[in-house]
Amino acid sequence: MRKILIVGAGQSGLQLALGLQSQGYEVTLMSNRTADEIRSGRVMSTQCMFDTALQHERDLQINFWESQAPRIEGLGVSVAAPGSHAEPGGTARAIDWVGRLDGYAQSVDQRVKMAGWMETFAQRGGQLVIHGAAVSDLDFFAGRYDLTLVAAGKGELVSMFGRDAARSPYDAPQRSLAVAYVHGLGPRPEHPDFDAVRCNLVPGIGELFVMPALTTSGRADILFWEGVPGGPLDAFQDIRDPNEHLATTLELMETFLPWEYARATKVELTDAHGTLAGRYAPTVRKPVGRLPSGGLVLGVADVVVANDPITGQGSNSASKCAAAYLASIVEHGDRPFDGDWMQATFDRYWTTAQHVTKWTNAMLAPPPEHVLNIIGAGGQVQSIADRFANAFDDPSDFENFFYDPDKANAYLASVTG
Repeated sequence: MRKILIVGAGQSGLQLALGLQSQGYEVTLMSNRTADEIRSGRVMSTQCMFDTALQHERDLQINFWESQAPRIEGLGVSVAAPGSHAEPGGTARAIDWVGRLDGYAQSVDQRVKMAGWMETFAQRGGQLVIHGAAVSDLDFFAGRYDLTLVAAGKGELVSMFGRDAARSPYDAPQRSLAVAYVHGLGPRPEHPDFDAVRCNLVPGIGELFVMPALTTSGRADILFWEGVPGGPLDAFQDIRDPNEHLATTLELMETFLPWEYARATKVELTDAHGTLAGRYAPTVRKPVGRLPSGGLVLGVADVVVANDPITGQGSNSASKCAAAYLASIVEHGDRPFDGDWMQATFDRYWTTAQHVTKWTNAMLAPPPEHVLNIIGAGGQVQSIADRFANAFDDPSDFENFFYDPDKANAYLASVTG
C-alpha cells in the first residue's frame, strides 16, 4: 500500500486525503489545528462553490451539507452609477441584472466543512497528526512516504515554491479584503423567490459581494468588501473588534451601495469569530519544492496558484486541483512520484487553473470598453447575463467572448442582432 503525506487540512488537502483514502492509500494528514479548534475558530474564507466543484464532492460522497446549505440559483451584477454615492440615499445603478445558473452553487462555512471532513477522515482510519509543520519537519518525514503534498497555503512551507514571474503580473496586493458573516439580511427585492450571489461594483473603489451560506449556527449571509488599496474601502486593517468591523462594513454599504444597505439594517454577526480581514498578492508559484536533503514535494491548490478572491474561485480551484491530483496519483500506479511526474500533474491542473488566473487578473484591472459593453448588455439580454453567470463555473468560456474586443463585439452582435 502506497503511503502519502498531505500537509494542510483545507478544501484541497482534505478532499484529496478523503479521495485517496477511498482508493485504498495509506494517508497521513497534518493539520495545525484540531477539528474542534477549527469549528470554534475564526471564519477562514468566503467560499462559493459552483456546480463542477460541488460535483467533485458528490463523486467522493462527502457532500454532507448539500441538503442544508442554501441553493444559490443566480449570480447578479450591479454597478454603481458614477457619483451616485455622493447623494445621501442615492440608489443610482448604472447596471443591475441577475443571471441564472444552470446548476446551483452553495457556500458552506469552512469551519463546518473542514471540521466535519477531518473527523470523517479519522473515523475512516486515516492517520491525523496535529502539528504545525516546518520545512525541517517535512525533511524528516518525507523519506518515509512515497509522496508528500503541501496544501497549506500560508506560512513557512510556501517559501519552498519559487514565484513564477511569467504567470504572476502583480507583486503587491490588489485588494484589501474584509469579510463579515451575518444573520438577519433581507432578500434582494428583485428576486425574493430565489437566492443569488450579488456582485456590486463601485468603479475605481472596489466591490462588495453578498452570498448566502451555511454556517455553524445555520443559514447566514456573507458580506465581503474588496477595496482598492489606499481607497475609502481600505478601512479594516486596524480594526480588531468584530462589532466595529461590522459597523464599518455597514457604513460603507450605506455610503456606496444603499440598495444593499437597505436589506442589511437589522443584521448581526453570526458569532464573535465571524469577521476576517487581510490582503495578499495574487501569485503563481513553481509546483515542485525541494527539501534541504534533496527530497521533492508537490504544491497543491493555493500553495501554487493563489488568485485574488474577486472572482470567487478559491474553493472551486482547490476542489478542481484535488480532483486532478487524485486522478494523476491513481493513474500512476506503483511508479515513483518523481519531479517529472510532479510537474506533469501540476500541468494537468493548470489546464483549468490558467483560465481562472487570466480572468481574475483581468477583473482586478479597470475594465476596457468591450467588457463594459458585455456587462451592460446583461441588463438587456437575459442570455448574456446567464452566460456570464455560468462562466463562474467554467471560466474557460471567457476565452470565447470576454478578452478580445473583436470576439466580444461579434458575440454581442450575434445575440442582439
